Parts: sequence; C-alpha cells; structure tokens
Amino acid sequence: MKFDIAIIGGGLAGLTCGIRLAEQGKRCAIISAGQSALHFSSGSLDFLSYMPDGSVVKNPLDALEDLAKQSPEHPYSRLGADCVSQMAQQAERLLINCGLSFTGNVAQNHMRMTPLGTQRATWLSPTEVPTSTIGEALPWKRIAIIGIEGFLDFQPQLAAGSLEGKGIEVITDYLHVPALDRLRNNPSEFRATNISRVLDLAENTELLADELVRLAQGVDAVILPACIGLDNPDAVSLLCRRVGKPVMLVPTLPPSLLGIRMHQALRSRFRQLGGQFMPGDAVLRADLDGDKVKKIYTRNHTDIPVTAEQVVLASGSFFSNGLVADFDRTYEPIFGLDMMTESQRADWTKESMFASQPYLRFGVKTDNQLRAMIDGKSISNLFAIGAVLGGYDPLQQGCGAGVSLVSAQYVAEQILAMSEVTA
Repeated sequence: MKFDIAIIGGGLAGLTCGIRLAEQGKRCAIISAGQSALHFSSGSLDFLSYMPDGSVVKNPLDALEDLAKQSPEHPYSRLGADCVSQMAQQAERLLINCGLSFTGNVAQNHMRMTPLGTQRATWLSPTEVPTSTIGEALPWKRIAIIGIEGFLDFQPQLAAGSLEGKGIEVITDYLHVPALDRLRNNPSEFRATNISRVLDLAENTELLADELVRLAQGVDAVILPACIGLDNPDAVSLLCRRVGKPVMLVPTLPPSLLGIRMHQALRSRFRQLGGQFMPGDAVLRADLDGDKVKKIYTRNHTDIPVTAEQVVLASGSFFSNGLVADFDRTYEPIFGLDMMTESQRADWTKESMFASQPYLRFGVKTDNQLRAMIDGKSISNLFAIGAVLGGYDPLQQGCGAGVSLVSAQYVAEQILAMSEVTA
C-alpha cells in the first residue's frame, strides 16, 4: 500500500494534518489504533491558558515571547511566535471548513463553563457552550440549569452552587422525557451519546422543547448537559427557537458528545477529500534505511507494508499508548525515538496531585522542523506532532489542543514545501 503521506494516529493532530495535506491533493492514509482522545474531551480547544509560572493568559499571542523564556523546550518556543500565530489562524480556518462552529479566536482567550459551574480559560469553544470574557460573569442574570432524570454524569445542583457564588440567580430542575425510559432502566446505557440518539429524533426533540418551555419560565437562558445534537446538528437551534431564549450545553463525563461530534466532523472531512482512514489498526514496527523510514507494518496488514514518502507520528501520549511507561523507563514503542524524560522513576511524579507532574512533559525529541530523532540524528521523512511531543504540560498550561493543531499545520506545510521543491 503506497501513499504520499502515512499518518500514525487518528486524533486531533493526525486528522487536521491529514486534512490540510489532502486539501492540496496529497494521497494520505491515517492509521488509527483506537478511540480518539477527543471522545474524552470537553469539545473546547485550549491554545495557551496558563504560563508555566501559573499566571492566567488573556492574550496568548502576546504571551509567546515570555513563554519562550520560561519554557524554551515548549513546541511553541521551538517554532517561534510568528510561525505559531500563522499556524493557529490556519487551523481556525480549517476547522470552519470542516463544518464546525466555535466561539473565540487565538488573539484572546475566553472563559468557558465547566460541568461544575466553574470557568476555565480557553481558545475555542463550541457555540453552544456558555462563555464569557475573562474577568466577567456569564451574560445572564437568571439561569435554569436542567438535568436529566436518572442521568448521573451531570448534577445541576453542583453547577448551580458555583454560579450562585458569582451573583447569578439559578434554578435547577430535571427533564422528564418518557422516550428515555428504556435507556433509564439500564444505567450502563444511560450515557450522553445514547441519550442524544433518542433526543435527536424529530418527534422527541419536539417533546423536549415542550418540556423546556415549561421549565424555563422567567429565566434568561437554559443550560443542559450536552446530550443532544450528535446526529442532528440543528437540534439545539430548534430548541432555542421553540423556547425563545438561549439553550446552552455543557460537557458531561466521557463519552463526551461535543468531543465525539468534532472527531466525526474531522474524519468525515478527511474522507471527503479522498483520505484513507484505517480504523482499528495499529503500527507494530517500521523498517528504516539510514535516516529514512522505508516501510511500516501494521497489525491488520502484517505482510503488506505501508510505504510513503513522508511519515507523520501523531500517536499521542501515554493515554493513547503513543508513549509507554515500564517500571524503570519511558519510551516511544514504534521507532524507539529519542525521548525527553527523566531516568529515575522517582522523578516522574510529584507527591501533590495538584502539582504539575513531570511525566506530562515527557515526549519525543525533534529538531526545529519537528523531525523525530534517533541517537541524536534527525529522521529525514519522519515528523512528530501533537501529544507525542515533549517539552510542555498540556494540563497545567492548557495548551494540548493548540500544540496538536499548530504542530499539525506546521508539519503539513513543511511536507507541502518539500513536495514543491522535488516536483
């Protein structure tokens, strides 16, 4: 199987890199071992929410120079502020072309509402998610937070408690939709995605609208758990029209409808462009000839190697098994790439669970063009993007999605430029 580019990993980084390359006519394959981490995400995308010293970032692009001083190994620092800015704006356009709709832009962070009613700084949020300007409250004085009877993954009272502390009047209640009774009787099936498949049916969306009209008397906005709109993207708009006021969604515990919806949109766009998506397959090993990857062998095609002019490693971090931790070492399992890591296990973590954990900064080493390295030498046709990269803490710094998108677009542009030179 021969392609122009083989991408290992079908998450945010791999898909957006593949989409950009496919837009330019490149024949791409994405080899995806399992469920994308997007299925466990909030659906919002962070670019840079906090500096390494813990300070809140309001204007991410203005903070890049200071970030380079505090964290010179951060992928943003390695690429440079001008490049990062260009790639972030390119990523915004790419997401829009995939049919996704967001609040926000890379010039200024905003605050999004979490399932607990707290606020978190972020870059882009789905338009249905409640947001506000940093330092300000949500734009409504009286809110109804409505849960779903029997749904344990979202508790309206917890969210209400946080909002009431900010001077917002909140009422809470629960939806009673008979169409959900079959799911409710089996708690293992009573999850956001399954609920959405029921509520997205036109007749049930109408019943939900009737229930919300009853519950939303005298409030400025309604907030629901994100359990509608997976198969019918117009469902939330319909509710807003019927209720006559904003109906907003907050993410629930995984599986996350907002994250799954994003993954589906990206994968659909990649396939529409002619990309080959290989789900449920895993890369087991690769053959290298000098400084070049020649062949890739996968679990489902053991005796038929994948060959490509360029290879992109977007396999994720420990969560996605793109990196592996044994008792005494951490490593990249496919190519045996050089790692940013700590040799002593005691140095991998800190005692306080709220501290920035060192292992989150572990990842593969690259040169300044994001080409992966073995024994200190760059592999000429192997690039690394996304969570497999080292040098940053995606949780403490709030930059995981940003690094994935920026590095994906940067590597795509590198490959396209190389193609023009050899054409």
